[in-house]
Amino acid sequence: MTEPLRPGATIGILGGGQLGRMLAVAASRLGLKTHIFEPAADCPAADVAHAITCAPYSDAAALADFAAAVDVITYEFENIPTAALDILESHRPIRPNREALAISQDRLAEKAFLGSLRLTCAPHAPVNALADLEAAIARIGCPAILKTTRMGYDGKGQARLSSPTDAPAAWAAMQGAASVLEGFIDFSHEVSVIAARGLDGAVACYDPGENVHRAGILHSTTVPARLTPGQRSDAILAAARILTALDYVGVMGVELFVTPQGLIVNEIAPRVHNSGHWTQNGCAVDQFEQHIRAIAGWPLGDGGRHADVVMENLIGDDVDKVPELAQDRATAIHLYGKREARPGRKMGHVNRISRSKG
Repeated sequence: MTEPLRPGATIGILGGGQLGRMLAVAASRLGLKTHIFEPAADCPAADVAHAITCAPYSDAAALADFAAAVDVITYEFENIPTAALDILESHRPIRPNREALAISQDRLAEKAFLGSLRLTCAPHAPVNALADLEAAIARIGCPAILKTTRMGYDGKGQARLSSPTDAPAAWAAMQGAASVLEGFIDFSHEVSVIAARGLDGAVACYDPGENVHRAGILHSTTVPARLTPGQRSDAILAAARILTALDYVGVMGVELFVTPQGLIVNEIAPRVHNSGHWTQNGCAVDQFEQHIRAIAGWPLGDGGRHADVVMENLIGDDVDKVPELAQDRATAIHLYGKREARPGRKMGHVNRISRSKG
């Protein structure tokens, strides 16, 4: 087994957004340094990282220099160019591994992988032309949602179809990109499991959280979620099965729909996840420290919860509520250091501690 990183070692993080920022903070608590690779200047992670390389992912020399300066590489988002990963992996290990990244980058590949594990997904069909879409609608029906197979997030790259007559407009919205049509699921609510797997194969899962979305963006996550003991066990076992099948190292978010027929996997995210921010104030070891522990080869922390938590994102002008939120002694505030508030932009989040578990 690979020797664990010692304090003073450097973790390279691809991406300098809020997830990179919180990973850097967690690493610093463990005596580890972080080096951010980020094309955009003035990114949130730059305020707290030991070093930053500001360069495009097409800059081979910058990528090689970055890799030479770190001991292991991880990432805070999925859409990293393959050519950049080729360069980086020739110098340093990338954790989680590239198989997990490749699967999560393509919705069709993701659904095929989940199906191979006998996990249930929404009915779906590939779409590469208007004729494909019309045939898929005839098989799956409406309402449905058309999504690009790659690059979509927070409601982007998606078009809803209420009837077959919506097909031309929905396909036009994809601008010719390879897509997938997904049938709507009759679900009561969505939950997510934040799970981690270490280099030694050990798995630790946090309690499932119940998610509420607004305009395609996560609004809140409540823990504990409304689940029967059997549903909770099924959700955790599904996440563990995915991690093990991928020989995964790090933290993953697994989103699931709760239906009368059982749990349906919505998607996986091979990184720390917005729906896991509640762990910062509900657990002794939060998802960010857990990810750092895993990729550094350290033992995983306990995922047990010591409080009930409601996490709420601060989107756009919600950040103006911070002075009022600060008056509540049971509310922890986490701001991302972004200079400008824009509609749909995540500016921070709060964790409301509702009561001690007991």
